[in-house]
Amino acid sequence: MTKKLLHSCTALALALSVSGQALAQMTEVGESEGQVNIVAWPGYIERGETDKSFDWVTKFEETTGCKVNVKTANTSDEMVALMNEGGFDLVTASGDASLRLVAGKRVQPVNVDLIPSWSKVDDRLKDAPWHTVDGTHYGVPYMWGPNVLMYNTEVFKEAPDSWNVVFEETTLGDGSSNKGRVQAYDGPIHVADAALYLMTHKPDLGIESPYELNEDQYKAALDLLRQQRQLVGRYWHDAFIQIDDFKNEGVVASGSWPFQVNLLKADNQPVASVFPKEGVTGWADTTMMHADAENPNCAYKWMEHTLSSNLQSDLAVWFGANPSVPAACTDGSGMQTAEGCTANGMDNFDQVRFWTTPTSKCASQDDQCVPYYRWVSDYVGVIGGR
Repeated sequence: MTKKLLHSCTALALALSVSGQALAQMTEVGESEGQVNIVAWPGYIERGETDKSFDWVTKFEETTGCKVNVKTANTSDEMVALMNEGGFDLVTASGDASLRLVAGKRVQPVNVDLIPSWSKVDDRLKDAPWHTVDGTHYGVPYMWGPNVLMYNTEVFKEAPDSWNVVFEETTLGDGSSNKGRVQAYDGPIHVADAALYLMTHKPDLGIESPYELNEDQYKAALDLLRQQRQLVGRYWHDAFIQIDDFKNEGVVASGSWPFQVNLLKADNQPVASVFPKEGVTGWADTTMMHADAENPNCAYKWMEHTLSSNLQSDLAVWFGANPSVPAACTDGSGMQTAEGCTANGMDNFDQVRFWTTPTSKCASQDDQCVPYYRWVSDYVGVIGGR
């Protein structure tokens, strides 16, 4: 983890209270500058190079004259670091990055009046606390989804119903141990997955939110992660490396995204995924605009484009996620269907514990929570820098 990231995390609690005053909003969208530079999760912005059926860039470029340049990032921390360095117009930030970007004044308020399709956005997302501060919007919702438990169906004759298969040593369906054959996410936000597991298995800890942990709760989560370290063969952050590990390296279970599950299934690999009984964490991603964006007109045109129901529909199929525009599930504009959205968890919104940035000030623990910068340094210690 970089010193820039630690500084950004330390400043979070101080800056959030004044962040709503950061910058003035744009008041009109003008002529295209010719390009837009975006930091995005892998698979989020496709131009048909991976699969020619999935392309929501080419027509946008032709229509607007804005060339789309994409830099992929595999973790929220990487996204924050890239936005701190500058040179980008937009980022598809998850909830564990978005408030850090607001607090660090790396993103600017978004004038939703300049985005005609704003009215189509899911009402559950419009004022979500991971991109809205003091009533000011700092982005446009893009996609959301769960962190599922992916498993090998040849090893697990019955679907596992608990995260214990990645947190505790267990005997697999083929009689072997899971030691060395499971993975965990290579990011500090994984502390929340441990906390979520403890909410069910150690209720006496009194955890109410996996992102709001007092010292005792936090210590218990770290202890569980140290236990998990003895089982983990690799801490993953690159979706495509995880796919290769499930195909070629004998990995049988891990927290994952529907994106990997879908690609492995499309390749006829023996994988499936479940929502374990303890529940799941998840991500709700927001397209946010850099405070010093050099191409703001193209940026606004791209944000409007991301809310088109055909893009939302096709992306929901491609990534196995849920659209921020509910009509994309049913209006026939793209490949997605109502059944597909249901399968992706569209109706399970209230069951997902969405990533958010831990701060010292928190409602459930009388403002005595362990802040994110501690999660960063301590998680590095747990995994040994792997």
